[in-house]
Amino acid sequence: MNCTADLWSGCGFDDALTPHLDEASIDGQVDKLLDVLPPRFALAGLSLGGIVAMALTRRAPQRVAGLCLISTNAKAPTQQQREGWRLWRDRLAAGESARDLQRDILDALLSVPARERDAGLVERALRMGDETGTTRLDTQLRMQETRIDESTALGALRVPVLVLSGTADAICPPRFHEDIAAATPGARLVLVDAGHLAPMERPHIVGRLIRGWLAQAQSG
Repeated sequence: MNCTADLWSGCGFDDALTPHLDEASIDGQVDKLLDVLPPRFALAGLSLGGIVAMALTRRAPQRVAGLCLISTNAKAPTQQQREGWRLWRDRLAAGESARDLQRDILDALLSVPARERDAGLVERALRMGDETGTTRLDTQLRMQETRIDESTALGALRVPVLVLSGTADAICPPRFHEDIAAATPGARLVLVDAGHLAPMERPHIVGRLIRGWLAQAQSG
């Protein structure tokens, strides 16, 4: 949500497909992806992208060769989350920008050590808001409201699954990923020294981990 393909810059996947999330429901987004993606593919997603990835894998398991979930949550939304998304939609309707809202949660998106290590990370995160724009972010917020509990379907997965969590992720903390890995047969759980946007903070580490998972998915 409020991210672009720049999220993956430096991870070594410049040739990967990075479709936008721009439908107002999870099911609508899954339908769109199933129409445009290859007959079989390995699927990685971060945060809302991971939630969409879990829903797609539940609905079309025969299409997915492997699943990588990063900085995400398999549970249904809480009332507090729903209220927060509605507040954001109200702020957008009142004239605030996607960049404004991204700025408000920078402390949750990027860890302090990462911002100190790379001064350009903040502007990259804000620019992703600019490129997402008000209309698409509003649509993504509406999509969030249609989430369901995906955890019960994880037990049926029989493909390589990599679960990555940032140790400093304030939005989707490590315990969310521990629950996902525990519910998923054979899943590999890896903790990375990073915040929510782990691929931006640790592109080389995340890239190496994903390449290992991808090789396993392609050999299956």
